[in-house]
Amino acid sequence: MRVLISGGRVIDAAHNIDQKIDVAIAAGRIVGLFLPTELPEDFNPDRIIDASGLWVMPGLVDLSVRLKEPGNDCLATLEHELHAALVGGVTSIICPPDSDPILDEPGLIEMLRFKAKQLNLARVYPLGALTPGLKGGEITEMAELSEAGCVGFSQAEQPVFDTRVLFRAMQYAKGFNFTVHLRAEEPYLSREGVAHAGPYASRMGLNGIPVISETISLQRHFELVRATGARLHVCRLSSAKGVEMLRQAKSEGLPVSCDVAIHHLHLIDLDIGYFNSSAYILPPLREQRDRDALRQGLLDGTIDAICSDHVPIDDDLKLLPFGESQPGATGLELLLGLTVKWAHEAHIPLKQVVNWLAKKPAEIAGLQSGTLQPGVSADVLLFNPNIEWIVDQHSLVSRGKHTPFEGLPLQGKVVKTLVAGQVLYESQSD
Repeated sequence: MRVLISGGRVIDAAHNIDQKIDVAIAAGRIVGLFLPTELPEDFNPDRIIDASGLWVMPGLVDLSVRLKEPGNDCLATLEHELHAALVGGVTSIICPPDSDPILDEPGLIEMLRFKAKQLNLARVYPLGALTPGLKGGEITEMAELSEAGCVGFSQAEQPVFDTRVLFRAMQYAKGFNFTVHLRAEEPYLSREGVAHAGPYASRMGLNGIPVISETISLQRHFELVRATGARLHVCRLSSAKGVEMLRQAKSEGLPVSCDVAIHHLHLIDLDIGYFNSSAYILPPLREQRDRDALRQGLLDGTIDAICSDHVPIDDDLKLLPFGESQPGATGLELLLGLTVKWAHEAHIPLKQVVNWLAKKPAEIAGLQSGTLQPGVSADVLLFNPNIEWIVDQHSLVSRGKHTPFEGLPLQGKVVKTLVAGQVLYESQSD
């Protein structure tokens, strides 16, 4: 099927394009970007999508989305979360291995990919467990997991206490050119912590997680990279000191990349308010200076990408006293709107938004997506910048309804999402 997306403002970081131009699609792939007068004579579209007044972007690539699949579907079914992804313009998601059961065997990887393919919604790219059961005792058969479809390896939220095990895992990863995704947190310093260790947590009587929990862990990770040469992706950085350390590591030429969660770009520890469990997130929301440093880290290229850090959580686990609730928040449907909000306030070019949400995440995961380059799969979103709406948990598609952004007004919304040239989401109001 041939599709022409006509009259829209096309924004693509890979092409360095931000202009009114048409997007031609055939057989599920991008044919090219053309001015109306330059469209090839032999391209006769079966469908023309009028994108007048809309922004046309590559489908987003989200580096951290929990699915709770393949075994546990009581909290959030795969179908609901992949539909939520399309509503947010996310066409490719990277899921950590801490599902139920844990993604530490090839058969489980294949089952998840098969179920996702059968649904024909957003694409799913799993990270394999770095150690069996995420217990940190030994390394998994990473080559077999990669053959089954893993795009990298991770411990999710679980630490590897034995540095020798992590050293061997990174040696193995280097040998096969795999990327290791790790969050920086020293488990003993963060144990029982639920908020940033600062004056506000002290006043509220909450156990704190200090910044040195992140920086000590980062130092360990970077030393292992220096020793092995393995490619490391740092997940969801949260502190100003962490940004400084990452900047230094990159200046040394270490093969490291990094993402930040969208809520850390907007919120600080004070936004916990009066024990709002929807703002209980790990790593914790930190101080304003940390948020400002994370923003600057994105602007100067120290931080590569923004993720939703989507965690769908049932009411029974979230509507508890702050420290007893499960950490995390929904984010798939809010990722683009929240990023555009910050970009508008800070006068950031939209090409940078596409770079952080599509191009760079795709490169980190090794995917041929995140761009409208000719020949790649036609994963495209259409965004209406004129729609005003208010974040309302009851209108969210995800089974996870809890967000610290409840009641926040946003400007602009995804109205169509295409995957491989098929319109798989179309807003009812469009």
